[in-house]
Amino acid sequence: MARICAAWRCGLLYRNIRGVEVPALGLGTFGLNGDAGVRSIRTALDLGYRMLDGAQRYGNEAYVGRAIRESGLPREQLFITTKIWPTDLDPANTSRLADESLQRLDCGYLDLLLVHWPNPAWPLAAIIDAFLAVKAAGKARHIGVSNFPIPLLEDALRLSGGELLCNQVEYHPYLNQQPMLDALRRHDMLLTAYMPLGRGRVHDDPLLLRIGEAHGKSAEQVTLRWLLQQDHVGAIPRSSRAENLKANADIFDFALTAAEMAEIGALRGAGRMASPPFAPTWDPT
Repeated sequence: MARICAAWRCGLLYRNIRGVEVPALGLGTFGLNGDAGVRSIRTALDLGYRMLDGAQRYGNEAYVGRAIRESGLPREQLFITTKIWPTDLDPANTSRLADESLQRLDCGYLDLLLVHWPNPAWPLAAIIDAFLAVKAAGKARHIGVSNFPIPLLEDALRLSGGELLCNQVEYHPYLNQQPMLDALRRHDMLLTAYMPLGRGRVHDDPLLLRIGEAHGKSAEQVTLRWLLQQDHVGAIPRSSRAENLKANADIFDFALTAAEMAEIGALRGAGRMASPPFAPTWDPT
């Protein structure tokens, strides 16, 4: 644990996005509920995780807040994200919903507030204006979006005056997100990769296992290293087990070669795993 935390303190885990330092590796908190969830989040914080990614839809913000309080960490050392569900995006409710998240998280302010999924039921301009108002009120330091395809992302950026910090999207070796990553790099935005381990599919991938064997690492560790060796990319793997939390963070003592990066990149295809009925029209893969 000490070696991992020391590496993190050296700044290896941060992305500088428009002058904002954002932890590149965070903890996805979906499903981390009750006392067990609090213990898992506490373990992650003890290991050096400083980004906690949540959402109102997860129904566990109070548990996340409890874990933060029990950790004793200063608020300024943490980067806390939450998201507003698409059916709750009525601009008239945005400020109240942000207040409710702040109360449950007991954290004073959000580092990042995201639109969880787009919803055409309300004009995008009004949604963005409401998020900008939350930022102006000091309730969120930054705002962004999640699950926005490139055309919609470009619209949101224009409407926000370029104020969006990130787009959180599904990204793992089996889904080609290069066009999205190129677009985000053009705007100096962060691509936050959710489902980075492909719902466990990477675990027994022959290529990832072979590369991992060469470095003394698991297929999961190789995958996370592959993601974080890409500029403007962060990742938020979710785990409740202490050994997995530690392993996911233990990826800063090796580097993939250019050839290995290319081999993993060649796995990309139309492997999207998160596409609910209300999803937008995705970018071509």
